[in-house]
Amino acid sequence: MTGEPVQVAGKTIVVVGSTGQQGRAVTAHLLADGWQVRALTRDPEGAGATALATAGALPVHADMDDIGSLVDAVEGAYGMFSVQPTVGSPGTAPDFSADDEVRWGTNVADAAQTAGITHIVYTSVAGAGRHDDEVLPLNLVSKWRIEQHMAKLGLPATILRPASFMENFTGGYYLREGAMVTALEPNVPQQVIAVDDVGAIAALAFGRPQEWIGRVVDLAGDELTPVQISAAIAAAIGRPLPYVQIPIDTIRQVSEDIAVANTWLNERGYRVDIPATRRIHPGVMDFRTWLDTTGAARITAFLDTQRAGEKGA
Repeated sequence: MTGEPVQVAGKTIVVVGSTGQQGRAVTAHLLADGWQVRALTRDPEGAGATALATAGALPVHADMDDIGSLVDAVEGAYGMFSVQPTVGSPGTAPDFSADDEVRWGTNVADAAQTAGITHIVYTSVAGAGRHDDEVLPLNLVSKWRIEQHMAKLGLPATILRPASFMENFTGGYYLREGAMVTALEPNVPQQVIAVDDVGAIAALAFGRPQEWIGRVVDLAGDELTPVQISAAIAAAIGRPLPYVQIPIDTIRQVSEDIAVANTWLNERGYRVDIPATRRIHPGVMDFRTWLDTTGAARITAFLDTQRAGEKGA
């Protein structure tokens, strides 16, 4: 498919979830490409919104539970980027559910339709809508429901479906007591992608709507086993980081949903065509490049803070 890039001068993209990882990455790439960006946030005066304003975006108040606020925030814009947190995402309330995610995602889609948005890019997850699996993780089901709603509305949409984020390995979700700790099988390859690359591909889609409207694309930048991931991190940060596997039954005692997700990753996985991602975005980072770029520094900072906290306890 071919098509001339859209002329972006004076055109505005509204970024939902602007202060989250994906929202920040998308905003940065859109600004670099010359778009005007409205950064939607519940707290336009907060630190995250202030940082976006310093970068050149316009923070605008909106709440994904309030369709009216979304419509007002989107009015007159050319495009819209939509992403919602999933169950267990950082910053979500303890009782945040898959139904909450679906409601937020469908509200954003409804607002886009009401406002007459020319192009919406929605970030889903690799594997969404794959019906050959009997039991799917919650986030695959919830994001597929949002995709279906967008299709029902007939929105001019691009669906991006990234695999797990490399950034998941920079904090307490996987790093505990000087080790990398998960319920993933140590020698089963896991597909990952850097958040920044999702931002780059989203900006590419907005810039070439004739090529991208109507596309649904799974994305991944690398595939490594947990043992390979921990070894790569250890080499990059210059300190040991052993891999420790938690039994699925132990995870199940805490959360059946997380146990299902880990079992699915161990037995089925995302199945993304990585060379296809590289053809779309030749600069997509492999895991070691991401470590050299930002990952190692973030992991080192987290481990140092974690160690300081343990000493002070």
